[in-house]
Amino acid sequence: MVMASILSISSSVCLSLSAAKKSEVQEPSSCSIDVERRKMLVSSVAIIAVPALRGKDYGKTKMRYPDYTETESGLQFKDLRPGYGPKPNKGDTVVVDWDGYTIGYYGRIFEARNKTKGGSFEGDEKDFFKFRIGYQEVIPAFEEAVSGMALGGIRRIIVPPELGYPDNDFNKSGPRPTTFSGQRALDFVLRNQGLIDKTLLFDIELLKIIPT
Repeated sequence: MVMASILSISSSVCLSLSAAKKSEVQEPSSCSIDVERRKMLVSSVAIIAVPALRGKDYGKTKMRYPDYTETESGLQFKDLRPGYGPKPNKGDTVVVDWDGYTIGYYGRIFEARNKTKGGSFEGDEKDFFKFRIGYQEVIPAFEEAVSGMALGGIRRIIVPPELGYPDNDFNKSGPRPTTFSGQRALDFVLRNQGLIDKTLLFDIELLKIIPT
């Protein structure tokens, strides 16, 4: 379905995993393949580290990605492919394809369907994730990102913890990893009490809009 991420933050976005090339990324069949994939994802996004304020976040940094657009909420996004159709309205049901990565912590993959990005929409809707716009069925960052997308578009978003999963629990709000290994990878980061970066990265493709 869709893919990407980060760790030892290198220079500019070499992670131009263009829509059409997503199919080249295969599900890791061994530890070494997984390590290589992480290296590629991790070196993907150039950032500017801004010192955090004192308090519970003291010592951490807020990452800003210079080639991404930042919204008032703090969401950062980049369109890998602009959409060609209408945008969803409140109450519409949207069908999306997505990938997810814990880019703030070793670029761990927690959802990667390996479907060619930008390909034709085939198969049953039940094979994809869908939700209603404006009903708080997904994390704030996901809803904000999709609400501003046009049909057929592919958008990459950088999600700070405050726009992510409520109470660090992916069971309370979508999208939810579809595999046990993905759930375990995401849960480890979300529930970790140490000073680890809980920033996430999602690749989202808007496949269909079902009007109210």
